[in-house]
Amino acid sequence: MPTLEDNIRFVKGVGPKKAALLEKLHIHTLLDALETYPRDYEDRTVLTRIADLADDGKYAIRAVLGTEPKVSRIRKGMTLVKCTIFDETGSLAVTWFNNPYAAALVRVGQEYLFYGRVQQNGRVRMLVSPQAEKIEEGDDHPGHIVPVYPLTAGLTQRDLARVTEAALDAMPGDWPDPLPEVLRARYGLPDAADALAAIHRPQTAQDMRDARRRMVFEELFLLCCGLQQLKERRKVVKGIVFNRISQVTWDFWECLPFMPTNAQIKAIGEICEDCASGRPMNRLVQGDVGSGKTVVAAALCALAAQNGYQAAFMAPTEILAAQHAETLSPLLAKLGITCTLLTGSMGAAQRRAALAAVESGGAQVVIGTHALIQQGVTFHRLGAVVADEQHRFGVAQRAALAAKGEAPHVLVMSATPIPRTLALILYGDLDVAVLDELPPGRQPVATYAVGENMRRRITAFIDKQIADGGQVYVVCPLVEEGETDLKSAEQHAADLQHDLPHRRVAVLHGRMKSADKEHVMQAFAAGEYDILVATTVIEVGVDVPNANLMVVEDADRFGLSQLHQLRGRVGRGKRQSYCIFFGADKGQTARERLKILCKTNDGFEVARADLAQRGPGDFFGRRQHGLPALHVADLASDLELMQRAREEAEALLAADPQLAGYPALRERVQRMFAEREETFN
Repeated sequence: MPTLEDNIRFVKGVGPKKAALLEKLHIHTLLDALETYPRDYEDRTVLTRIADLADDGKYAIRAVLGTEPKVSRIRKGMTLVKCTIFDETGSLAVTWFNNPYAAALVRVGQEYLFYGRVQQNGRVRMLVSPQAEKIEEGDDHPGHIVPVYPLTAGLTQRDLARVTEAALDAMPGDWPDPLPEVLRARYGLPDAADALAAIHRPQTAQDMRDARRRMVFEELFLLCCGLQQLKERRKVVKGIVFNRISQVTWDFWECLPFMPTNAQIKAIGEICEDCASGRPMNRLVQGDVGSGKTVVAAALCALAAQNGYQAAFMAPTEILAAQHAETLSPLLAKLGITCTLLTGSMGAAQRRAALAAVESGGAQVVIGTHALIQQGVTFHRLGAVVADEQHRFGVAQRAALAAKGEAPHVLVMSATPIPRTLALILYGDLDVAVLDELPPGRQPVATYAVGENMRRRITAFIDKQIADGGQVYVVCPLVEEGETDLKSAEQHAADLQHDLPHRRVAVLHGRMKSADKEHVMQAFAAGEYDILVATTVIEVGVDVPNANLMVVEDADRFGLSQLHQLRGRVGRGKRQSYCIFFGADKGQTARERLKILCKTNDGFEVARADLAQRGPGDFFGRRQHGLPALHVADLASDLELMQRAREEAEALLAADPQLAGYPALRERVQRMFAEREETFN
């Protein structure tokens, strides 16, 4: 009798080649197959009459084969099979491409259930390469719901169905259910065995919906239980206690050249509470572009330095690290606090001096790139860590920096605003603070999506903004001309210089040496160039208040949140700012996506739309958010269920922190987090 621990190679019809392909999908055992859920379903129970068919859709059609299938060769190695089917409402052409065996599988006069895509080909409507199932006499309800599994080249749906069937057959009768019975009853969820059977072999559409809801809730509940346990585990770690909180914060407010927003005051208040609690702070500050996250980080740095500790501030690029150093040095100098910059491109003597200052404690606030976490960087007394642009760092990098001290306070900042519920899951090991208001005086950026037919007008508009005293960013997705028609930074800079010979054009891209990038960026900030043509190296943090126009080429190739980040590079000065996205002529999908940015300057709205379209894997990058892989839950569309799962997990763990009364649940949580253990500890 097979068991779920058996290798898939024992399944009939799965040889070494198929097994190797299945392993690409992380299916090694029958249990893996059981936990590989369908990505979609084909509902072949809903029948459509031929007269009611529309173009470009998939349909299940009950019809009789009316003509003998004809096989013809259309070119070398390619075949076409044609025939006609009919029902009581009309007839329909059927074609199979490159499948000569299709002719042998059907017989004239026999009734079949055909399932496939209907297309219009000139004047002829046709059903293209359908599946055909013979309908037995007297069968009034043919058709069934067919699961559609993720595949890799060389595998078919039949292969996946074969191993899944074997896995379902190997399930023991006493299958353990990780969800407590009280929760199943409260949310009307089927038990684990029934849900697994229904998700792979649904009899009705309702079976499918109920099973998916159960599996989504289970997955999110397990995730929340694991994250909550990790969070609780951190609470027993002894942390550095910062004193003189009131005096330090008062002095800090006094040295700011502007009035802080209420959101900044609230976030800094929460940080102060964390740092005085006796436990290490682990806090995320998320806010829109320009919401003032750097000021919040500066307050933590001041708090650490005034308590005799060092603060480390890690930025994702050298340009941004240098900019933070320029911003923070004069601000913190008013409090008698020294700042030191440490980056990978420093000269040997400069680097030695910086490292010595870090090790001796002379450098109170150390600002740098991932160079901060390299071997050879030794802190004298590290008390606080700031990681800027969290989505650019893996969770492990953040942990590596924290490991340079003894349980320092950690603050991570993200300019990718997301719904709070989702932030609590994605950053489940962190407390979350939100900066949801912009400093007074920041004007919305006027945003437009255009096509190539507007090229000459936009070039004239660029010229006008420069004539009025502004500066312009132009962002391209490529560095040099390739095989695509995407605009490259170097070629586009040359084109602009040709069209506007009286303007000063610079180019900046990721393949340039750090020193050259630095020089170009500083020269642009100093007003020595009118136009900076760049790749997305300028996406994060660079602050040139005089720049008031952002033009993005091939904007349809970027994520919405990335486009919103780029837009945030302008609108930082007093003059009206503009953002123009080329790509509105690249089809309806591109037009609809870009329209979202034209409608709103709210980063939370933009991120919500981006997440819904791309999913969290692309939105954050799997490596970045460091979560265990989710097989069925969709973090964008299952927000409501996620909130319920989180509340239930917190309540259950408050009563039973070790899950001693729930062995099946405990085992599943441990298994879920086993692969990511090093990331979360």
